Amino acid sequence: MTLENTIAKALLQVGAVELKPNDPFTWASGIKSPIYCDNRITMSSPAIRKEIAKGLAEAIDKKFPGTEVVAGTATAGIPHAAWVSDLLDLPMLYVRSKPKEHGTGSQIEGKIVAGQKVVVIEDLISTGGSSLVAVEALKKEGFEVLGVVSIFTYGLPRAEEAFKEAGISFVSLTNYDALTNAAKEAGSIAEADLPMLSKWHSDLKQGLLK
Repeated sequence: MTLENTIAKALLQVGAVELKPNDPFTWASGIKSPIYCDNRITMSSPAIRKEIAKGLAEAIDKKFPGTEVVAGTATAGIPHAAWVSDLLDLPMLYVRSKPKEHGTGSQIEGKIVAGQKVVVIEDLISTGGSSLVAVEALKKEGFEVLGVVSIFTYGLPRAEEAFKEAGISFVSLTNYDALTNAAKEAGSIAEADLPMLSKWHSDLKQGLLK
């Protein structure tokens, strides 16, 4: 079994991902979605969070050798960054979505050492916007950002284009296709719902959903 399938099954098992083809969720953007992903749920499962941390750490070792610092995005990326930095025995930071409005007004929490090579830990990549906000904040403080590693991605061309334009590589442990396949194998969704799930994802990738 591949890592993406293992993680997809784990997310379904712990309830971090729900699929409701016939009773869709509504995203903050207003898009009706048959899938809702909340990777914060994995914090409550020691076995699954360890599996995720191991996968993230291995991805960093493989894709971004020379990493000196692990940075989590606030808030969902923070706990995973903590577990990964512990596994890799590396310093950790976390990056706010915007500078705080009190005290030092900092956007990055942790010791800042300009020139250090950092990898960003994100829980989920949709358009890539929040990840790239963190990347820019780190660059502004003098870090060399090697890339972004996430638990899950929707695999949207918009995200791929945004990362490419920013000159940043990214890798995810699992994705939408692996998730729907895992749900099918587990009997979480009906065979008859698969075409609709595939069409929804295709429409999302093409920017047809508003």
